[in-house]
Amino acid sequence: MQRLVTWTRRQPRASLVLGLIFVVLLAGPTAFTLDALLRARLDSGDFRAPTRIYARPLVLYPGMSISRERVESHLERLGYRQAQGRLAEIGEYRLGSWEWTIGRRAFRHHDRLDPGGVATVEVSWRGRVSDISDANGRQLAYLPLEPELLRTTYGPSHQDRVPVPLGDIPPHLVDAVLAIEDQHFFEHHGLDLKRIAGATLANLKARRVVQGASTLTQQLAKNLYLSARRSPVRKLREVTIALVLERRHSKEEILEAYLNEVYLGQDGALAIHGVGRAAQFYFGKDVSRLSLTEAALLAGIIRGPSLYSPFRHPDAAKERRNLVLRVMHERGVISESAHHQAQRAPLGLRDRPQRTRGGRYFTDFVAEQLRERLGQDVLRSGHAVFTTMDMELQRIAEEAVRDGLQRLETEYPLLLREDSPLQAALVALDPRTGDILAMVGGRDYGQSQFNRAAHARRQPGSAFKPVVALAALSWRLDDPDDEHPQFTLASIVEDEPLSVETPAGLWQPANYDGRFRGPLTLREALERSLNVPFARVGLAVGPERIVETAEKLGIESRLNPYPSIALGASEVTPLELTRAFATIAAYGLRAELHATIGVVNPRGEILERFESGGRQVFDPGEAYLITSALSGAVERGTGRGLRARGYRGAVAAKSGTTSGFRDGWFVGYTPTIAVGVWVGFDDGRSIELPGSRAALPIFAQFLSRALGSYAENDFDVPWGIEVVEIDQETGLRGGPGCWGEPEVFLRGTAPERSCSRHWAWDRWRDRARSTWDSRVTPLLRELRRRLDRDRN
Repeated sequence: MQRLVTWTRRQPRASLVLGLIFVVLLAGPTAFTLDALLRARLDSGDFRAPTRIYARPLVLYPGMSISRERVESHLERLGYRQAQGRLAEIGEYRLGSWEWTIGRRAFRHHDRLDPGGVATVEVSWRGRVSDISDANGRQLAYLPLEPELLRTTYGPSHQDRVPVPLGDIPPHLVDAVLAIEDQHFFEHHGLDLKRIAGATLANLKARRVVQGASTLTQQLAKNLYLSARRSPVRKLREVTIALVLERRHSKEEILEAYLNEVYLGQDGALAIHGVGRAAQFYFGKDVSRLSLTEAALLAGIIRGPSLYSPFRHPDAAKERRNLVLRVMHERGVISESAHHQAQRAPLGLRDRPQRTRGGRYFTDFVAEQLRERLGQDVLRSGHAVFTTMDMELQRIAEEAVRDGLQRLETEYPLLLREDSPLQAALVALDPRTGDILAMVGGRDYGQSQFNRAAHARRQPGSAFKPVVALAALSWRLDDPDDEHPQFTLASIVEDEPLSVETPAGLWQPANYDGRFRGPLTLREALERSLNVPFARVGLAVGPERIVETAEKLGIESRLNPYPSIALGASEVTPLELTRAFATIAAYGLRAELHATIGVVNPRGEILERFESGGRQVFDPGEAYLITSALSGAVERGTGRGLRARGYRGAVAAKSGTTSGFRDGWFVGYTPTIAVGVWVGFDDGRSIELPGSRAALPIFAQFLSRALGSYAENDFDVPWGIEVVEIDQETGLRGGPGCWGEPEVFLRGTAPERSCSRHWAWDRWRDRARSTWDSRVTPLLRELRRRLDRDRN
């Protein structure tokens, strides 16, 4: 094996050491059992590394619109420092008005290791990335910035580590550790007898413990297998384990195990173990990139991580570091000039990264899925899990939910309850890939870990009507004798009282305001969210077809094929309903829903990698008809409050309210994102508000902050769509005397008849009725009044 240290090996006095080994091994009858345990522990290479779950990286690319504040916020959360000069080193950044310089640290993607390096990003006056180049001036198609850590899953010991092989640890770090902790490591067999004798004399002279004599092997034995409680028995076991370690393992194996196990500080509730994680924690670097001064600081911390913490006690840490450097110089490991230069260097610590507090519902959801697919061990055995979460969108989503609920409770004090507070859920998806971009399962994870976005099944009410409309509009008739009606957005539907006999009794649907509006088009019924016309459409199409359509859109909850399904009486989760809308947004392509991009094991092998894909479940034109109608709902119908709140981009959306006002929904999408919001009480108590007042404000705040007021282009019109002017009263083609409004149709489904054929008769009839009502009826009333007066 290539030597990684500058220390010389000398054989100890074999007779003395072997005799001591023999005596110590007889100290307990479990020596052979202990030997097997130690071999299994070190041979496995398992140092209880936690599994880390990451958000998706922030990726910059030419043409991208992004603010300097967002990039700076991302880098600060990762612990990057502002560069002091014009150039940025690794772990630093400099963001000017027109040029950004970022010294990216090395990090791992789900499918490869990014070496990092300094990159330059040029930005136009409009806030768009115009060019990206590396340190050599080569243009880059994109620039990923390392992802934020969402969660670390660890065992009951709460230990955090990044295991590294000895070959990746720089020689000057090994030299520093040996110089200050165990100068005779390569000369002893587990016990340093000279050091023991010297420490004993020093302690006797001082009448207290002032000097220790434990070797690295003894420290490893204590860290791995023994408790911190001091006693003669524990010390004897420590010696026994150290001697067995030396007998069964090479010095390199012991040294590697020690450097991966040694305790080096505290990160909140997590104990930092090993030089791999310590290098990241203190300096924001991979351990292989540590300088001499940084290596000396880590070596000095070993004696007392709390006493010499560079974050809390920088002066003590620097003094201890310089002591390590002096000992290294005295031992001849470093030169005089390197010693003096290193002593004058600053500590060079990274800025403390901001601990990510959001996304807990999402990471629980990810953990659930991982346990189902890969087993429980994946969460506690050093894996790296790369997720689909966009951390910026997640923060915006959590703020929108928090602000929206507080606003509702302020405006409507009856909603303020201590025993069971008002709740909300929000989920955001990428319609094209099925990525879950953000997920909020409740107002406060600390109070309730139940994920309402993924697991709460509630009635969607009118938010389910787009599913019913798609079931009707996608019904293409190949059989001319089929009696089922073929619907278009211009189809006339009656809004008149309706009674239906069902096994549960008489069903009499009603509109939210109790009024009936007579005949109107399917588009108008959807835009104005009228129940009775949709009940008629549902009966014409059939509940079974509605269930089939919902399943094709991605709804997996069990739906009851009853007539009331047309009004959203069956329960679904917010995630399912948002996925259904996302499928419509993607022009009928149902993308595979997922929360992870890839999983990498501790050896760097890819266990799982998600490839974007999906299935075309509806014709793009059929889906576009729904998009057109839901865009109208935002302009003229129940979603028009979205415009009133400032969002001006392309959006299609639908509100939903269940009977008794128990649930409020608002679900919609733009060309690039689908969002669903639910508001209600866990116990089903009424919120006394429609979805357009309870859920829409949360949706609007999220969309405006996530995309900006004018962030999106319009929806593309797919092939197979034609636009025909339709008379709204008859549903027929417009013509002379009855010019209509533009309506979208699947090619070949627009009405052939024109309303102008009936124009003369209709207009004469309407004029006659108007004349009768305005002239004849008042005369008859006056004549009746006079007759009654004469009779009396």
